[in-house]
Amino acid sequence: MKSLSLLEILKRELFRRYRISETRRHDLYHLFWECTLRCNFNCRHCGSDCLAESSVKDMPLADFLNALDKIKRKRKTNRKLMVAIIGGEPLLRSDLEQAGRAIRELGYNWGIVTNGFLLTPERFNSLVAAGLSTISISLDGLEKEHAYLRQNEKSFEKACRAIDLCVSFQRDFPRMLVYDVITCVHHGNLSILPALRDFLIEKGVIAWRIFSIFPSGRASLGDLALTPSEYRELLDFIVETRQYKTSDGKSIHLQYSCEGYLGTYEQKVRDSFFFCRGGINVGSIMCDGSISACLSVRSCAFIQGNIYKDDFMDVWNNRFENMRNRSWAKVGICEHCKNWRWCEGNGLHLHQDDHSECVHCNLNLIEA
Repeated sequence: MKSLSLLEILKRELFRRYRISETRRHDLYHLFWECTLRCNFNCRHCGSDCLAESSVKDMPLADFLNALDKIKRKRKTNRKLMVAIIGGEPLLRSDLEQAGRAIRELGYNWGIVTNGFLLTPERFNSLVAAGLSTISISLDGLEKEHAYLRQNEKSFEKACRAIDLCVSFQRDFPRMLVYDVITCVHHGNLSILPALRDFLIEKGVIAWRIFSIFPSGRASLGDLALTPSEYRELLDFIVETRQYKTSDGKSIHLQYSCEGYLGTYEQKVRDSFFFCRGGINVGSIMCDGSISACLSVRSCAFIQGNIYKDDFMDVWNNRFENMRNRSWAKVGICEHCKNWRWCEGNGLHLHQDDHSECVHCNLNLIEA
């Protein structure tokens, strides 16, 4: 891999100072609520290992709203908090509209991440009426590839219907709803990404996010991880797509997920430099009340408390040390890495606990 230019190094150092400042301030900007661990799918790559019936009961809405009300009273920043409701599959809950209205009454925006299967026109309209402002819909390929990963023959049809609802509404009311499509990439759908890109553009989708699958939950049981050459192919596709236009001038804004530091690919595959904000700007309330970072970070080592015995903002302000000081991660493959200052051990979700090296290094995949 070619070395960085002086300008590229300077940009990384300036961003590093910004990251240090954000970590010191650790303002809570984004809160995930894991409202259920039930799901109507049995996806091969599910990091939470969700099933139709879960041993963990859905969190009562009143309990979450009580925690959110306390957050409002103790949170000091004027920046509006974004509440993301996820699962499991959040549309399995019948009280999402009630939750959304209550969240808006507290002065916060809210959105959902969904597989789209249950998003009928009627449900979509009721969610929008309750103040829905963002929605992310999963589509992991064309019909064959999507059905394989989701293990549901009708999943593609229903996801496409959900996407069409969002596209149509956003065109008519461009300031009311922000949406994107999420794709998880593995061996079986890498080759069809160009066709999927053109399919999404033809549908009118303007925002697309790509994730590579990491070994957590059911994803750790199968061989879904990309090889080094496949990973480079993926990143090169993203670089190409960010400059791509169809013959009639249409395009789509594609970003790679926040998984890890990518060397010379930084800012070429996403809009900003890598920054794992878990425990710094991003927090979560899990289905059992546990307080943590983003919900991809599921290790017990990163659980900071529980809303049933702790005040969320007290926990946010006084704990999370192992997320804000990541010197513990400078072990194994990271110990002597010259890129440590810009990476700090990759994403937290790639660590089994707060003294282990990361499961894999994205930069090593690129350079292999």
